[in-house]
Order: sequence, then C-alpha cells, then structure tokens
Amino acid sequence: MILDQKLEFDAERREVAIDVDDVTLDGTLVVPRDANGVVLFAHGSGSSRHSPRNRYVAQILHTQGTATLLFDLLTRHEESMDQYTGELRFDIPFLAKRLVAATRWIANDASTRDLKVGYFGASTGAGAALVAAAELPKVISAIVSRGGRPDLAGSALGLVRAPTLLIVGAEDTPVIAMNREALSHLKCPDKKLAIIPGATHLFEEPGTLEEVAKLAAEWFSRHFTFVPKAQGASAKSS
Repeated sequence: MILDQKLEFDAERREVAIDVDDVTLDGTLVVPRDANGVVLFAHGSGSSRHSPRNRYVAQILHTQGTATLLFDLLTRHEESMDQYTGELRFDIPFLAKRLVAATRWIANDASTRDLKVGYFGASTGAGAALVAAAELPKVISAIVSRGGRPDLAGSALGLVRAPTLLIVGAEDTPVIAMNREALSHLKCPDKKLAIIPGATHLFEEPGTLEEVAKLAAEWFSRHFTFVPKAQGASAKSS
C-alpha cells in the first residue's frame, strides 16, 4: 500500500492558521464538494499533521465526501521541547484545549461552519479527542480512535455523548485491554470496539490500515447522515 497515493476527488484544499491563546497552529483543510461533515484529526505521541497514516485515512474520507482538518496540536518550538521531555504529548487537558479551539475555528470558517463535526484520534490524541468531545457534547457527532489511549480521558469518558468507534490491532494486546476498559465507561448511545486481525499498534501490516480507513469512513458517514444538523451550529456558543 502507498500511503501517499493520490485519490481522485473534487475538493478545496488550503493551508490554515489557527490562533490558540498566544500561539498559532498550522493545519491543512480539505473540503470536498457537497461535504457531509468535517473530521478533525488529533495526532498521537510525537506526531503531526504530516503523519502518513492519518493522511491516508483523510484521503479515504475525502472520497466519501467528508472534509478533514489535519493540524498540529503543538507548535514547532513545543515539538522540539517535547522530543526531550515527552511531557506535552501526555498532557491530555492541554491537547484537548487545543482541539476545542480548532473546533471553534471550524465553526466559524465559511467553508465548514454548516457541517457536522467529528474527531479522529490516534494514540494519545484519542484521549484528547474524548475529553474535547465531553466538553462539546452538542457539537461532536462522531468519534473514531485508531490504536488510541481512550483510558487517558479518565472521568470524561462518562460525559461523551458522540457515537464512538474504538479500533485496535489484534496484536496490540495492552492497548486492547485499555480500550475494553474505556468502552465499559462510555455512556454514548452508540459505541463499538473493532479489533483488526493481524494488526499491530501502527497498522503497518498489509491491508490493516485500509480496514481502519474503511471502518472510519463508514462510521462518520452513518452518523453525519443521521445526527440532526442543528447540532453542528452550537460550536460558536459552547
């Protein structure tokens, strides 16, 4: 599989800058024509918007008519410091705050403000996505976690209202246990744990990342279709 393969779709693509407190976060926004929703990607430990795996998933979502925002949760300076300390990548409240700010940015951008909103979280980014979703219960329509650490969301799990899909590799034994425990604490109306046969934590095995993308596309498409559109307008005031 070529992670950066070019897939055909009619879409607007632009680089964006998201102001959060006293910093600016860089991102890439892609909005297909007649988009059915927009998914914000929360990257995992030591990763960025250039993650080839998340970019591949985003490309598949585009072909299904779903817009995406891949953005850096950390500035370049913060990334440089985090390479040595490893502190920020596990600071879930800090990362969730950045994700909430990006969600509010999406709600005010002309090309996405009328779209339903979802989160795709990987590794520690999944914990941040769940905490952010708990803060914005009327805004987030669906969540997908890839090899995530939903356990890091702690007590926020019980406050998540968005339908949540947890995807884990069958060979990623410790993370399976964490996800099963987190699933038991989720009280959202639709929740599911999907285990991909033969996959390890990074889904590097042939066909496994394709399966992740397929499951994610189906989950977002289903919940973007059936969640009332009025929910998407609440981000401005939440």
